[in-house]
Amino acid sequence: MSTGADTRTSATGATDVTHATDVTHATDVTHATGVTGDSGTGGPGGRRVPADGTTPPRAAVHAASGHRLGAAHPRQEGPADLRLVPPALAAWATAALLLSAPPGWAVGAVTAGLVAAVLLLLPVRARGAARGRARASVAALLLCVSASAASAALHGADLRRGPVPALARQYATVTAEVEITADPRLTRPAVRGNRAVPPTVLIEGDVRRVTEAGGRQVRTRTPVLLLVDVRGDEEPDAQGTESARRAEPVPPDGVAPDAPRPRAAPGAARWLGLLPSTRLRVTARTAPPRTRGDRVAAVLRVRGKGGPPDVLAGPSDAQRLAGRLRAGLRQATDGLPADARALLPGLVVGDTSRVTPELKEAFEETDLAHTLAVSGANFTIVLALLLGPPGLAQRSERRGLAPRLGISLRATAVLGGALASAFVVVCRPDPSVLRAAACGTVALLALATGRRRSLLPALATAVLLLVLYDPWLARSYGFLLSVLATGALLTLAPRWSAALRGRGLPPRLAEALAAAAAAQALCAPVVAVLSARVSLVAVPCNLLAEFAVAPATVLGFGALATAPLAMPVARTLAWCGGWPAEWIAGIARTGAALPGAGVDWPGTWPGAALLVLVTVAVLFLGRRLLAHPWWCGVCAVALVLAVVQPPPLTRVITGWPPPGWRMVMCDVGQGDALVLAAGEDTAVVVDAGPDPALVDRCLRSLGVTRVPLVLLTHFHADHVAGLPGVLRGRSVGAIETTALEEPADQADFVHRQATARRIPLRHAAAGERRRTGPLSWEVVWPPPTPPPAAAVPGTPATRRPATRPAAPPPSAEGANDASVTLLVRTAGLRLLLLGDLEPPAQQALARSPAAAALEEVDVLKVAHHGSAHQDHGLLRRVAPRLALISCGEDNTYGHPAPATVAALRAGGATVLRTDRDGALAVTGTGEALRVAGD
Repeated sequence: MSTGADTRTSATGATDVTHATDVTHATDVTHATGVTGDSGTGGPGGRRVPADGTTPPRAAVHAASGHRLGAAHPRQEGPADLRLVPPALAAWATAALLLSAPPGWAVGAVTAGLVAAVLLLLPVRARGAARGRARASVAALLLCVSASAASAALHGADLRRGPVPALARQYATVTAEVEITADPRLTRPAVRGNRAVPPTVLIEGDVRRVTEAGGRQVRTRTPVLLLVDVRGDEEPDAQGTESARRAEPVPPDGVAPDAPRPRAAPGAARWLGLLPSTRLRVTARTAPPRTRGDRVAAVLRVRGKGGPPDVLAGPSDAQRLAGRLRAGLRQATDGLPADARALLPGLVVGDTSRVTPELKEAFEETDLAHTLAVSGANFTIVLALLLGPPGLAQRSERRGLAPRLGISLRATAVLGGALASAFVVVCRPDPSVLRAAACGTVALLALATGRRRSLLPALATAVLLLVLYDPWLARSYGFLLSVLATGALLTLAPRWSAALRGRGLPPRLAEALAAAAAAQALCAPVVAVLSARVSLVAVPCNLLAEFAVAPATVLGFGALATAPLAMPVARTLAWCGGWPAEWIAGIARTGAALPGAGVDWPGTWPGAALLVLVTVAVLFLGRRLLAHPWWCGVCAVALVLAVVQPPPLTRVITGWPPPGWRMVMCDVGQGDALVLAAGEDTAVVVDAGPDPALVDRCLRSLGVTRVPLVLLTHFHADHVAGLPGVLRGRSVGAIETTALEEPADQADFVHRQATARRIPLRHAAAGERRRTGPLSWEVVWPPPTPPPAAAVPGTPATRRPATRPAAPPPSAEGANDASVTLLVRTAGLRLLLLGDLEPPAQQALARSPAAAALEEVDVLKVAHHGSAHQDHGLLRRVAPRLALISCGEDNTYGHPAPATVAALRAGGATVLRTDRDGALAVTGTGEALRVAGD
């Protein structure tokens, strides 16, 4: 997946998976019954009656209707028209292959295709009709290949034209004028080592003028990707929260008032608010793209330095209008609940700036991510309001707003075209929107003609025209998903729907189920390549969400249209649309929370081929199982159990978690997350690791729903960035941390999480003793500090001034040496959790009053992921029977250090590590110490 230029593609491509089901309703409205007759013995309406008086057999379309008089509007379709499919596929493959090829290859392909086409067409009159048509078809295919090769060569030349590519290879610093071509977006926060990588603003654009080091200015048109480093500003909220904003007219400098303004990130907001077609002047360091085949010639890294962008020219009138409309929709949704406020703009215009990483992850886990992006389904729903149900599109009894307003069919088609243009303008004409408009045009053809057999050629035509217009779509996973999903709706879904109706399923349910299953069957292999995962809840989640998409979209478009004219009306419509949007978000969160929501799968093309074989086998067996209801029921129950994974059943089958577990070291990669059992469904969590998804998955596998205390040993990102995963869907009593609030950005992040959920937050200090259920612990480090402002239990946490522990010696790793260290007692076992203490603090701990209690512990959580920085005197004093190390596979730090492992084993300890052994569970009591892996 080309994440730089098409990060939304996997979501956008799958847009037509379940929500364009109106396409499958299209019917051929020809009313012919197969005979017209006025010859022979005629009955009423000219129906022929055999001379012997016997009743003739009924036409199949009437016999299948189930009505005594037959179908009022029988569907009589011929074979699918596939003539345009080979040219479309050939053009697609040509563009994908030649975009990065040397220019000579493209010239050769164009020349060879044109010459061969001419040779095929010249003698066509001298041949038979059938052979002539075949030669003409081949010639048309070759002409499409030539056109695609020419288009690919021209677009590929953009990457080599002008001085920018050469400057990028030299990593030169340049001043350039850049015209923005797509909406700016913010990268997702990430963790690198023990530090959180600040988000970066990504902006796609074309360099129109560049000033070289000698002062020479050169005009050019080169596609580039801007990386705007805004770390000089205050960093954005890691959860993407934003303050309420008022909608204002777009100022002439090109900054939209509807720009995302993450909390405490005014500099980032100024860049995120730039509209497409705005022209900037930037000074940046150039670099070549990381991978070949990208649609950018260079990457320009810009230092934000806290100042606003240097805008040379504002956006076009069309983009200005789009900005005002989107701003109005944002203002109309400001008062909605968080999920509805984030989701409704995404459903309507693809605006996902308010969608938190947590919500986006839930949508991706359930294959509902297509609802977060603009799709042809949006277009189809709006047109359905105008024209009515597809099957009635051409008949006098057609419904919708157009006939009620007395608009003729031809005028209605013109109005539909105007709606299509407005749709592209408001949703921005980038590749994903163009894909959606093309798929929506397919649905428009169904609405206008009511003929399904014309839809497949229309889809092939849309693919051909889009690939010729923008050859880079040929390498877009999102474009591939979009075509596969729409093709599934036009080919597989009608047949599957008919089969399900024949089994007695209600028509509407049969059509929805067939559409979801068909699109999932064709798209799942590609999605597996992108995510290395196969969702088991995609079809039911899409079915449940489908019925809410149409009302949410319609009401959202109503709010979009009325916001500039009557904001109270827009707010009312947005409030109504918020209910179905909340339903969709609830489905995504519920589905993603299921333990068996998805299974890991090889993220390679051989893995995709394997999934295709598995899908074919499942369909083959499923078709035969339909004849055996009891077996169908057994398979359905087995699938539900595999997805829900009831803890008692899971424990019997997998042995995880082992009965009577006392502590679990979760496998969260390069970080720490430990879980201490404190009763039924209850546990104390020590550190949260670097990834919310991993720690959440660990806690779900253990059945933990109540957390009386989350203890964060220190504020490095590999210990605290996963905190949202611990808090997700669980009752949390309090959060306890070290008093040294460094790094400041991660300390702020923890405070915001606690405040948002009204969880008390307090500092830990040596001498503190606590108990919950069978679990007790004592804080043995850091030493007490002058008391800060006390947190009142039950009240939100507030930001307090950072204080330093009094005793640790000076150290370059102050945050590590301030790690909260625990001596835990449970079921006769003693566990020492050292956090990330470095040797100076370990030596001070060995001299502290608590040192006597640390001798010969049962379990040691080795400090700092088993690094070489250990005090061997402390290791000899604690002399653990079992030493556990949490570290990431193939980490770049060399953790755990061989010398540390050797020292522990020399002291008689059994050493286990998560990078090789996975999650580790300590069980047993007293002398009967045992450990199990998942």
